[in-house]
Amino acid sequence: MPVNTAIQQIWFLVKKDLVLEWRQRHAFFGILIYVVSTVFVIQLMVHQPEEKIWNALFWVVQLFVCVNAVAKSFLQESRGRLLYYYSIVHPRNFIIAKLLYNVVLMIIMSLITLACSVALLGNPLIKPLYFTGIVVLGGVSLSLLFTMLAAIAAQASQNAALMAIMGFPLILPVLMLLANIARSAFVTVLQPGLPRMFLLLVGMDILTIALACVLFPYLWKD
Repeated sequence: MPVNTAIQQIWFLVKKDLVLEWRQRHAFFGILIYVVSTVFVIQLMVHQPEEKIWNALFWVVQLFVCVNAVAKSFLQESRGRLLYYYSIVHPRNFIIAKLLYNVVLMIIMSLITLACSVALLGNPLIKPLYFTGIVVLGGVSLSLLFTMLAAIAAQASQNAALMAIMGFPLILPVLMLLANIARSAFVTVLQPGLPRMFLLLVGMDILTIALACVLFPYLWKD
């Protein structure tokens, strides 16, 4: 397939998701309410936690925000609509468009979660710009993984529970890596092994993209 045609198909699919998101913006605002209410409940229970607890709670909230924001990208697509897309676009372009859209959506939700956490739980960050970068990188990693899981779950009778079951053992290493990398934002000393953890996280992201591009065309045939 020519590169220009692939780019046009990807842009068409991303624009389609943007239009659907705007038409169903109640779902987006529902996720925003979920973020604010979750952080507010944490603030009522623990007030302003210490650095380690703050870091752990933030990434747990990120996990559930990602599940709510990204999972619907495939689960809201009907069988008939997926069949129509299959007839007009290449499966690899379809999954790339989903990955791109969910990455942008999750980055926005991640920054909103960070702003709510700082506003309601205090600001223990010594390196706020560094932590913001980790939040963006974490949003990308989580969205890539859950997009692939949502694509698999969509082929199993739209079973959202399947995504949660498959995602639990896969998301644990990513969350542990993100929490360990983000720990440097709370201290002034340089954390040992930090470049290796960055490379490992980026490698996992590249592997997720590669698996999605290779496996999804075969999944979509079924």
